[in-house]
Parts: sequence; C-alpha cells; structure tokens
Amino acid sequence: VGHCHPDVVKAAHEQNQLLNTNSRYLHDNLVDYAERLSRTLPEKLCIFYFLNSGSEANDLALRLARQYTKHEDVLVLDHAYHGHLTSLIDISPYKFRNLGGQKEWVHVAPVPDTYRGLYREDHEDSATAYANEVKNIIEQAHMRGRKIAAFFVESLPSVGGQIIPPAGYFQKVAEHVHKAGGVFIADEIQVGFGRVGKHFWAFQLQGDDFIPDIVTMGKPIGNGHPIACVATTKEIAEAFAATGVEYFNTFGGNPVSCAIGLAVLDVIEKEHLQAHATEVGNFLMKLLKEQKIKHPIIGDVRYQCLIYIFICFLVSSVS
Repeated sequence: VGHCHPDVVKAAHEQNQLLNTNSRYLHDNLVDYAERLSRTLPEKLCIFYFLNSGSEANDLALRLARQYTKHEDVLVLDHAYHGHLTSLIDISPYKFRNLGGQKEWVHVAPVPDTYRGLYREDHEDSATAYANEVKNIIEQAHMRGRKIAAFFVESLPSVGGQIIPPAGYFQKVAEHVHKAGGVFIADEIQVGFGRVGKHFWAFQLQGDDFIPDIVTMGKPIGNGHPIACVATTKEIAEAFAATGVEYFNTFGGNPVSCAIGLAVLDVIEKEHLQAHATEVGNFLMKLLKEQKIKHPIIGDVRYQCLIYIFICFLVSSVS
C-alpha cells in the first residue's frame, strides 16, 4: 500500500502505545483480523495461524499437510522457491539444485508454461497435459512405495518466470493429488492481496470452482512489517491439534502486528487498490504489447512481471 503509508504507521504507533504481548495473551485484534481475512477467502478456509514471515508460513503448511495426510512426500514445480528454512530449501528446486540436491521425498513437476514449456499455446488442452504430468509423477512415486502429502505451488510461479498456469490446471492437479491422499497448498506470499487486480487471491484466476486446502500469505500482509498467515480448513486444523502438541509462535498474531494487518486491509479497500492494480496493469500491458509488435526480440509479456518492475523502480527511487 506504499512506503510508510500514514494509516499503517498510525495503527502501529497507536497500538504500540497501548499494549503489545506475546500470543499467549488474548487480544481482540487477533480475532478481528482473522475475521477480516476470512471475508476475502472461500468459506471452508476458516482457520488461521499467524506467524512472522512467509517462510514460517510455508513451513507450518508443510507440517499441517503431513500431519493431516500421514504422508511425507511433496510435489513441487520446477524452479520453485518457497522460503529460506531448511524444510523449504528442500522443496525449492531453485535452491536445492545448488545445495544438497533433491531429497527422495521431493517430486518435481514441469512448470505449466504455455510459452516455452512442454505444452504450449497451440496445444489442444495444455491444462490437462500438464496435470497429467503430475498424475504420472504420483503414479511413479506410488510404484516406489512413496505417499504424497501435498502439492505445494505458488498460485503464479514467480521465480520460475512469472508463469500464468492455463485455466483448469489447478482443478485437474487437485483431483489427482486428492485421489492420492494429499492436499493442495497455494503459496500466495508474493502474489496475493489484490496484486493480480481481478481477484484478491491469485488462485482465484483458476475459477470459482477451485479452492485450495491450505493458503499461505506474507510480504504484503503487513506492508513491510513482519507478519504472515496460514489459512486452512477445520478438518486439517483438527488433525494438527489432535497431536496434543500445540502450535505456538511468540510474536505471531501479536496486537501490533494485527493492528497493522487490519490497517493494510483498510487501505486496500478505502483506496480501491485492487481496482487500481487492474486499471494500471491493463494500461501497462497494452503499452508493452505494442512494444512486442514493434520489437520481435520480445517474446512474451506477463502481467505479474509488472509488480517487480514497480518494486525495482521504487527501490531505486528511494535509494
């Protein structure tokens, strides 16, 4: 919502003057913030865990999936990056290929890239073709006695090249993953919170009939303040709680962080930032596509790249 947005700064300052505690102490801000977030998500995603970073959120999502399914293995897309913790480097091909290599419980599927991937725009049904690649990997894993806990994916793969999956891909993949006893985890850390313009969450680009089992969020959630969240279903949360080992995060969901999170949502609504993202994004796409016609060296234009163009511009302007 912009560098040092006055509404966000004010919310942090006012709550800091009143109270900040660790999350063993109850505070209305936590409940209010969870309620506000729930309005943006499908109804079944109604349980929220608050944390300090996107990496913490993805690590918890992995734990939730494994406890719920009683399986270990994880499916990810090639070139994916999900965080800097050891557990997440293990499921990030972007990282592990330069470090310890691929673990036996990690399975890498091709990126559903219709521009330069296995199945391109001229394919009769690229969504099904890419989903079948996932199905084949699951079957191969089963033949080796492995069991799938989760398909872990950014709703718009970013490090992999700002890829926009073909419509219906997530639905078809989720069908295969659920049949294998796994869950679908949508990583919205870099692409959520209205950044795609048309929808509040990037996974919604796949259609109203698609709902992930777990959604992780971070980065824009606090406009620079360290706060993150995992949203999931009652069934998954209850299976996690059944271990008797509670999830505890000292600062996750503290009153100041939640006050900031609420302020960010207020600003997004008050300043119509989602509509603004659509309007400005469409304008830039139009201009860039005109450049594509002029210059054959430009192969493809993807709207998610525009976020990073803006970020680089802002950083260079500030510095």
